[in-house]
Amino acid sequence: MERGGVKVGRLFISAILCVLLMSGKATAGWYHVENYEGTIGSQPVHVSLQTYHGFGSGITVEGSYFYDARQSPIAVYGKLNGTKLALCEISGKEEFDRILVMGSKTPIDTAGCPFSLDIAESGAAGTWSKGDSYPVTLKKVSSMDDTGDTKLDGTIEIPFWAETAADRFAGVYTNTDSGTCMAKMQVIKKSSGRVVQEIAFDDDGCNAGMLMTPIYDNVQKWVEHGKDVISVNFRGGGAGDTEDYVFNRATGKYQQKK
Repeated sequence: MERGGVKVGRLFISAILCVLLMSGKATAGWYHVENYEGTIGSQPVHVSLQTYHGFGSGITVEGSYFYDARQSPIAVYGKLNGTKLALCEISGKEEFDRILVMGSKTPIDTAGCPFSLDIAESGAAGTWSKGDSYPVTLKKVSSMDDTGDTKLDGTIEIPFWAETAADRFAGVYTNTDSGTCMAKMQVIKKSSGRVVQEIAFDDDGCNAGMLMTPIYDNVQKWVEHGKDVISVNFRGGGAGDTEDYVFNRATGKYQQKK
């Protein structure tokens, strides 16, 4: 069971970091996100990047992207220097925990990272290199910024880092009378890329998907008794709260865990 070691620990650490980032800001948030569509070589991709003024070991960007043909989210992190972005891919759970959960104790070197991009207002262009090199062309399709006066442009779908063998998960964020939050979570079947379920949140306080410092960590996966559990994070109540969902084979849907 991962809840005692990984899931709850990550929730506590990120919640504390959020409190520190929010100190001195009564109403502002910490999410500045831009979503892109484009290609790496000839392969269509979707890319989502969250930028910070500075966060942990010099990292100023964290994100998630997936190849449309595979639908498996890939966590990324990097450094933005002016318009130049060096972006690295997370290669496994140990690196994920060290860099994105706990935070590295030493400065992060992005010199050998595969993405080298030039960011513009309308998109980004550059290369992805691992032995072979491929051109990257991205068009900005939506953005969200709640670090000051909240601004949403386009449909904000966040490709969370969490996934199962069969499914990935995306959050649809919107603006309400109570603020900005995740209105619903989509379950996307990897084999087809189709949305097979939408879970809406009846949330008067508009707190869903607004707890973790990286927006991509607001939905997490852990394992209990050999079964995948999908946790949705909510801000509020100090360290926040979660709603847990499990897959029901009889209905073919995720249902809230009792």
